Amino acid sequence: MMQFRAAVCAALFVLVGVSSGHAQDVFLKSHDGEVEISGTLLGFDGEFYRVETIYGELTVDGSGVWCEGPGCPNLINYVAEVSISGSSTMAEVLMPALLEAFALSEGYLVTRESESVHRFTYHLSEPETKQRLATFDFHASNADEGFADLLADEADIAMSLREIRPREAQLGYEAGLGDMGDANRSRVLALDGMVPVVSAGNPVSSVSLNQLAYVFAGKISNWSELGGPDAPITLHLMAPQSGFAQAAEDQLMKPTKMPLAEAVVRHERNLAMVSAVERDPFAIGIASYAETGNAKHLTLTGQCGYSLAASQRTIKTEDYPLNAPMFLYFPARRLPKLARDFLTYTRSPSAQLVIRRAGFVDQTAEEISINHQGDRFANAIASSGKEVSLEAIQGMVGTLSGMKRLSTSFRFQTGSTKLDAQSRSNVQQLARALEAGMYDARSLYFVGFSDGEGPATGNLQIAEKRAKVVKEAVLSAAETANPERIDLQVHAFGEAMPMACDDSAWGRQVNRRVEVWVK
Repeated sequence: MMQFRAAVCAALFVLVGVSSGHAQDVFLKSHDGEVEISGTLLGFDGEFYRVETIYGELTVDGSGVWCEGPGCPNLINYVAEVSISGSSTMAEVLMPALLEAFALSEGYLVTRESESVHRFTYHLSEPETKQRLATFDFHASNADEGFADLLADEADIAMSLREIRPREAQLGYEAGLGDMGDANRSRVLALDGMVPVVSAGNPVSSVSLNQLAYVFAGKISNWSELGGPDAPITLHLMAPQSGFAQAAEDQLMKPTKMPLAEAVVRHERNLAMVSAVERDPFAIGIASYAETGNAKHLTLTGQCGYSLAASQRTIKTEDYPLNAPMFLYFPARRLPKLARDFLTYTRSPSAQLVIRRAGFVDQTAEEISINHQGDRFANAIASSGKEVSLEAIQGMVGTLSGMKRLSTSFRFQTGSTKLDAQSRSNVQQLARALEAGMYDARSLYFVGFSDGEGPATGNLQIAEKRAKVVKEAVLSAAETANPERIDLQVHAFGEAMPMACDDSAWGRQVNRRVEVWVK
């Protein structure tokens, strides 16, 4: 962004001397008459013009220019227009709930106008004058279409249950949308989980992640192989274009390098898939945690005896391995102020309550006492390896005794020191909490853990290094916080408290984490 593209652009246009005869949709002229710009108006956010000119796309401060031509917006009764496309789950449930709550908090009148099942518009207006202030146009589709609309400049925001693909990010960069892989170009709005579900009458109650992958690859095709009846397994999943289905493939199938079975029955809507599973006693599906209906959840297990059930807490902490963060993506351009206000609201405490009431997992940090973590500490003692001494476990318990674990955890991408998407969002969440003084005069420990692969000494060093990296990332993001008001410490216990079995890539990834403890 710029103040009339600064002095460099001003000098450029003075030298070129663009005349009104070359104007297209709009003609912008500075108040002193020294600078003139003509081009096609791409957008106006109430403050800045975005214009396509023969010199490329420019963003111009509206306070410094006059606008002439058929494309000029109405500055007196300006209506902010925002187009949002992508995930039907987010478009149909979550975003409307948040938008209506935002309108209520600001005292706006909100009305909905439906064009079709997939396209609808929310209008925000002044309650007394009924003057329209903004329109939010929704296209409820899937992640693929959301990103396609964003790349085609037909959407201002894309909704997705998966991260943007490298190819999509490259196309976005070439289209002038900025680095779509950058943390500033996306936001985790809420959290969801991918839950294996069966009909209520199915006797099977648990499955390992490895077994689940083999089931959806068609390698395990009979329930008797999972301890159930002698009957063929019917597979159900969302449509291939769905970000949810793509996330399931990324997290479940790619680690095993197995493709999905061709016999998988696909569904356009999550509820339709859940209904099909409920009616078929021999079916299995992977459903959204927020919408499992009356289907039975299968607990994820491992050979070492650990079990991981999906819940608000385990999804928020990422202890549950099949997570589906709900993303908003936006290009490197200004949105209208009212839209920016809405996005700011989505991070507020009241918005987190709306997210939870809508059935999804919010990002509010919860403090979990040791008394509510008995299973974790029992597992630490029962499953610690030969290289983890009783003294080391006692040291961990002694350090953390009297403290509470925050639900804000940090995990890393497979084979990388880079934080995963949910953890990058957690950095911003914790940084804002530090800036707000929520942990002033308290102790905040960044505690590193590892998997059990390799020597325990090396794992301890890696865990400590990761904890330091997370601490520095949070402090760097908390620009206005005063760290001297908080007792900030780094601790590491390596493989002393595993969350899952180390017999799979999924389990090892869950175990590699940095937790935050407070007192």
